[in-house]
Amino acid sequence: MSHVVGLLLAAGGGRRLGGRAKARLRHRGRPLVEFGVGELLRGGCDRVVVVLGAEADVVLAEADLGGAVVVRNDDWASGMGSSLTAGVAALPTDAEAFVVTLVDMPGVGAPAVARLIAASGTPEDLIAAAYAGKRGHPVLFGRAWWPELARTAEGDAGARVLLAEQRARLRLIECADIADPFDIDTPADLDRLDP
Repeated sequence: MSHVVGLLLAAGGGRRLGGRAKARLRHRGRPLVEFGVGELLRGGCDRVVVVLGAEADVVLAEADLGGAVVVRNDDWASGMGSSLTAGVAALPTDAEAFVVTLVDMPGVGAPAVARLIAASGTPEDLIAAAYAGKRGHPVLFGRAWWPELARTAEGDAGARVLLAEQRARLRLIECADIADPFDIDTPADLDRLDP
């Protein structure tokens, strides 16, 4: 499928990390948000939309986000749902699908994004990476799902409501051989980063 956009959700304030915005954490010499944008582009996305919230001005000063479209979510503290809604609203009108990833999952990178894009082909696509058969990230949403996604994304549930309702339509693509779905949530998880 052509015209696939990457959507990177990077607004969280890192409450369990002592209030450190996750987008600013360092991985492979760069802020996590910059690393995430690069992985979406390397994975085959035409463009990237980044949703920032906590410490947005500092993140923008520290990270080189290239040509990414930056969306500010002033309601970021309400949960991932508001960031997802803001990101979907900012998607380019010519996009046919988007792949959403989370800034705090650096082990889910370009190979997984590329695998989902390669498996897509219609506006009705709803495809998620799987790890030993269990749904994870990233997730690809064909254009047909965008209105419903924007309607149902609330609180910390993000896209989970839609994905649960459409379980029969959701295609899982195994990615355990090319990605590691750990996330950076607590100080103990910081050891998973490669500064």
